[in-house]
Parts: sequence; structure tokens; C-alpha cells
Amino acid sequence: MNARILLAAPGALDSDTQAFVLLGFLTLVVPILFVCVLSGPERDRVNDFYTAGRRLTPLRGALVLTGVYLPAAAVLGTTGSVAVFGYDGLFMALCTVLSLGVLLLLARPLREHAGYTLGDTFALRAPGPGARIATAVVTLSVCVPVLVVQLSGAGVTTTALLGMSGPGAEKTAIVMIGALVVCATVFGGMRGTVVIQVIKTVVLLGAALTVAAVLLHRFHWSADALIDAAGQGSGRPAGYMRPGLRYADSGELEGTLDFIGLVITIVLGVACLPHVAMQLSTAPDAATARRTVRHTIGIVATFCLTTALMGFAAAALIGAPAIMAADPGANTALLLLTGELAGGTSTHANGALLVVLVSSAVFLTTLAAVASITLAAAGAIAHDLYTKVLRRGRTTEGREVAAARLASAGVGILSIALAVWVQGWNVVFLTAMSLAAAASCLLPALVYSLFWSGYTRAGLLWTLYGGLACTVGLQICSPVFSGTPLALFPELHIDWFPLQTVVLVSMPAGFLFGWLGSVVSGQGSATAAPSKPYDPRRSDVVQH
Repeated sequence: MNARILLAAPGALDSDTQAFVLLGFLTLVVPILFVCVLSGPERDRVNDFYTAGRRLTPLRGALVLTGVYLPAAAVLGTTGSVAVFGYDGLFMALCTVLSLGVLLLLARPLREHAGYTLGDTFALRAPGPGARIATAVVTLSVCVPVLVVQLSGAGVTTTALLGMSGPGAEKTAIVMIGALVVCATVFGGMRGTVVIQVIKTVVLLGAALTVAAVLLHRFHWSADALIDAAGQGSGRPAGYMRPGLRYADSGELEGTLDFIGLVITIVLGVACLPHVAMQLSTAPDAATARRTVRHTIGIVATFCLTTALMGFAAAALIGAPAIMAADPGANTALLLLTGELAGGTSTHANGALLVVLVSSAVFLTTLAAVASITLAAAGAIAHDLYTKVLRRGRTTEGREVAAARLASAGVGILSIALAVWVQGWNVVFLTAMSLAAAASCLLPALVYSLFWSGYTRAGLLWTLYGGLACTVGLQICSPVFSGTPLALFPELHIDWFPLQTVVLVSMPAGFLFGWLGSVVSGQGSATAAPSKPYDPRRSDVVQH
């Protein structure tokens, strides 16, 4: 997002209104961060730091899981996709709900075999350091790119709120936001993350419902009038509510395959992200985990409906060409719409409150998402690499929690540095690559580990390393990396792979690698490690 958005544009909001927005924003956000830090575990216990004591009720767990499922990139990106691509964007919002259906199928077995990280789950099938190292590599490969995208987008959003623009201001905002998240994660752990996720979900849903009510009132509570106006504002009314706009510039076959690949990436990739799987570990048992996911489906479906309404309204009131001119990725549509509903330069008190509410919701969404992902990455480093591989389980809970805090700080600092370095680049494809890696590596590994008794250690390693190499390799050779005007490196030409989404090839490859590795290893189901529920008193877990 290189262009300035409406809230940051000169004259969009007068100085008094900007001061009011900033004051209201700080009044809401600062106490929430303070409460998040204070909610951290009182003692250095591993169970508290990673899983909040496994005591979340279904409703509270659903609020937290909703927060995990709706990062800032999804909130802003889905609204923009609906505004610009109509039917295709609407289908993407539906895919988020369908992804929860996949998670519902995995919830019971995943919680029954859950430890603190995915490495604990895979270790039941393949004990030893090799599996944990591979899991940590994949976890970091999935989490760090998403963190970079979240922080990069947060820099633009925050500078917009403060009425500033330019690379320097955006980089400064990235550092400030990243530092806040690192502090919240280091001191709060999962308990602090749970608090900020619950508050974020309530604020985000309240903001979405408020904006939806305001815009529906403007269109006399007629959804048909809203959709008709959106079609006119899109500049392509004939095709706005037909599939194919998102990849209209590609060939017919390539566009169709890319859209199918995008759907599969969202539906299967999001459900297997490390921080999503880690969140199920906060439920006290498998039955509660399933009820948590069922409650989450209802909340997320409600939000996706409001997102669709906001996307249509952005197309109707702002216009798709103006949205694309402000940001080719269309991630500014929600803030552009908020500025329009607030009244622009003639903003009144209610309009300023609306801007405060939406800006705070987006900012909290970024903080909550980054905190959850950072915690999952830190768990892979501290629990899998340090405790299990380096120390071979011979450590204390206090030392592991200390290692997790240091790992959180390290992951945060690395992500901040990378986000500052790539600021201004088109790095949105990193999110799709991370989701594709989750669908191509973690999904096959989870399915095989939980449901196939013949899955072996070799099969697991082949799945994780092979799926990751295939995903990254194909993504580098795709049009989103080089060879096109919107690619990361437009002047390079290594785009021999014709599709923008790689999961149609990389996910079957991940399943194939797992099957071949298990067959070639010659161990078979007779010598495969038994899959038993996770027990923290086992010798391969922390010894006290």
C-alpha cells in the first residue's frame, strides 16, 4: 500500500477532528494493552504461557478463535475484494466460513493429540529431534511472512490515522507497533493474547455492525439498491456479480485454475495455520474444542456478511477505480468508506466517533493477529528446538518460559526488521504463500498423523520438507514474484510457472511425499509409532 488513503490525505479530516480521533484512539487502545500485559501468567508455568491453563469456555474460546481467524489482512483485504471484484470477493468471504468447517472436522482429534505446539502432535507419530526440527522450520516459514505482511499493513494504517504519510512515517509506525506487540506477547503469553483477542473481536464486530447499519440506512435498508449501486460504481456492471473478475487479466484456463487454487488455499490453509491449531489447545477437552469451533462459525459468518455489505458500499460510494488508484491491492477500501460515511472535511461528532471505532478495531486486529502468530512461532523455537532438541527435555518450566519470552522478542524483532526493509514493496503474495505452505505441508502431515496408522517418521519429514520446497519453489517461479507489473520483482523474468496460486500442485505433492516416504522407509504400520493422547508427564516432554 503505497498511496495515501482518504483519512491521511490533506484536507480529508480537519486538524480538530484528527486530534479528537487520535485522543479517542489512544483512550481505547492504551488501557487494552495495559490489561493485556497485566493478564499474563502470575508464575512461570509452561501450561499457562502456551495454553492459558486450558480453561477457556466454548463462548470465550469462540471469541478468541474468531479473533485468530480474522487478522487485519483478512478484514481489509476481503472488504476490498468485494468492492473491486464483486462475486469473486464475496466467494472469498464465504471461503473463510468454509475453512471453519474443515477445522470442525479436525478439532476433536487435534485437541485429543494436542500438546503445546504442532511438534508435540507430530512427535506422537514420529518421536525424535528430526520431526521437531522439521515442524519448527515449517512453522517459522509460515508465520514470519504473515507477520511481515501484517506489520507492513499496520504501518500504513497507523500513519493514516495520525494524518501522516511517506516511507519514513510508515517505517516508524512499524517499529512502534512491533514493539508494543513484542511487549504484550513477552509479558502476557497466551493469557494476555486471549484478553486482547476477546476485546478485539467485540470491538471489531461492533464496528462492523455499526458501519453496516449506517450504510444500509443510507440506502434505505435495501440490499438490492446497494448491490445495484455497487455494480455501477465498479465500472464493470455487467460482470460485477459474475465469477472471473479477479483473474480477468489472465487467460481463461489460467484464471479459472487460479480462482480454484485461491479457494482451496483459503479453505484448507487457514484451518491448518500453527497459531490456529495452537488455539484449540486452550480448550479443556476435545468436546469443548468442537463446541468452540461451532460457536466461531456463527460469529465469523455474521462478520463476513457485514464485510460483504461494506465491500458493496465501498464500490457504490467510492468506486472501484478510485479504490484501485489509492491502493492496487484494494486494502484501503474500508478506511476510504469510513471517511466517506464520517463526512470527510465536514465530519461531525458522530462521524469522528465512527472513525475512532473503525480505526481502533483495525489497529486491535493487527495487534491481536501479530501477538498470536508471534506466540506460535516462539513456541516452535522455545518448546520444540530449545527444550526438546537442544536440552532433550531436561530443563525446568521457568527456563522454558524464559526461552519462550526471548524467542517472542527475537521473532518480533526479526519481523519488524523485515517489514521495515520491504516497506513499499508488493509483499501481499506472502500471505498466499504462507497459506499454501500450511495447506501443502501441515494439512497432509496432520491428516496422515491423525488418521493413518502406517505414517512413519520418514513420511512426516518428506511431507514437511518436500511440501515446503515445492510451495516456495513454485511461488518464486510464478507471475506474482516476477515478470508482471504488480509482481515483487517486475523486471525479472523467471515466471515459468503460469499460475499465481500454487496449491493445486504443491498440496497433492505434499500428500504424495508423505505416502512415498512412508512406503519407501519400509517401516509400514507394524512399526509405526502409536498415536496416543498427549501427556505432559511423558519423558519426551519437560522434565521437572
